[in-house]
Amino acid sequence: MSELSLSVTDDYLKDFFVDNNKDVEEKAEKKIRIIKVIFCILCFLLAGEFVAYKYIMPSFSSPKVTVSGEKLYSAQEIAGKLLVMNTTNWFDFNVNEAAAILSSEPAIESVTVEKKFPDKIFINVVERNPVAVTFVLNDGHSSPIQIDKNGVLFEAKENYNSDLNSIPIISGLPVEYMSGGMRIPQTFRPLIDQISKIQSLPQKYFASISEICVLPKEYGNYELALIPSQSKIKVLTDRALNEDALKYMMIVLDIVNQLDTPVSEVDLRYGSVSYRTK
Repeated sequence: MSELSLSVTDDYLKDFFVDNNKDVEEKAEKKIRIIKVIFCILCFLLAGEFVAYKYIMPSFSSPKVTVSGEKLYSAQEIAGKLLVMNTTNWFDFNVNEAAAILSSEPAIESVTVEKKFPDKIFINVVERNPVAVTFVLNDGHSSPIQIDKNGVLFEAKENYNSDLNSIPIISGLPVEYMSGGMRIPQTFRPLIDQISKIQSLPQKYFASISEICVLPKEYGNYELALIPSQSKIKVLTDRALNEDALKYMMIVLDIVNQLDTPVSEVDLRYGSVSYRTK
């Protein structure tokens, strides 16, 4: 009888310890799961805070503008022209409106504007390259106005410097006033195109010419008078301005300069050479 009781007691103790160990293990696993959940929540909150500070908050602040391609303009000038948009954050920044504002600037040929999340604005401008310079009266003062290859007029910047090695002066164009973005009359655009082509040559032909005078004729035609930089002799020529014409002019001037007779004007029109003495 006592042996049976001892056996029952041993089985009971075994079951008791087994159940107790299971409870302990379940409680430990539950604590681990709770710790994992808390850790995941903390990681989620930390990631959310990182996203908020890294992306969300910058998007609602003033956008950071980066300008490239500018030469005569400064990056501050380009960004300053967009202040009229009254943009307070990146989301409100209108790319098309910004491009339209900058494209309306006469000295800017083209512009691209891009947004990059969360707070970046990238602006690339292509400024007009002057191929010639003319002068327009403004409030009684003569102001230099630059002309690009398409005949568009735009004001010279304060740091403008006329380099006669590449940019000739044109006088006589029928431009009486300056309006931003206007073009010279269609009749004279072939002249600008000819000048642009000569500038693309390796030789600096315009270094020997101080001024190109346009001489209007009847029915919208015109002729040219070239003023050499190293001579006071005026050279009359037709409207065909090209490399061959300039080479021919230089040869004629070399011959004329060797004459004992002082010459004031050389006429290369009509396929012949004539000159006028002083």
